[in-house]
Amino acid sequence: MDTAALEQMLDETFDHAVVHHGYTNYMRDYEVIVHATADPRTGIMPARLRYLFRYCVEARCETSVPAATWRVSLDDRLIDDETGADPDGYVWGVKWHGLYPGAGLLPESEATRRWSNAVGIDFHGVRIETNAHNLTLVFSDLQVTEVPVGYAPFVTD
Repeated sequence: MDTAALEQMLDETFDHAVVHHGYTNYMRDYEVIVHATADPRTGIMPARLRYLFRYCVEARCETSVPAATWRVSLDDRLIDDETGADPDGYVWGVKWHGLYPGAGLLPESEATRRWSNAVGIDFHGVRIETNAHNLTLVFSDLQVTEVPVGYAPFVTD
């Protein structure tokens, strides 16, 4: 996949919200569901976009919430937006993470070279940073599609 096209797709995630991320139910591809909004004056309606990182051979998720904030964010009332309004700490229950500073393509690495050579297709690295999780993925292709608001990626047929 062309790196300029990848960079363009990733640039479009800036300052939106991640509402879900994880491997698909068939466990090969990694998806990030983004709730994209625009200034209401533009007339552009909000959309849910599925960023499907195809052939994802490595996925690393780490917290971006500092340890001091974690310490005061262990109360289970914080996993519900309504009960999490009063306690101090990070309210996990808002069910989204701000995509800031956003997503960006990483330079070629030993991992991307190793996977490219082993499989015979190009692999890329991406870093996705939010206010709660940072993701680092090694993948080959990216597809972006719109999904309905009720999309539940973990439901199986």
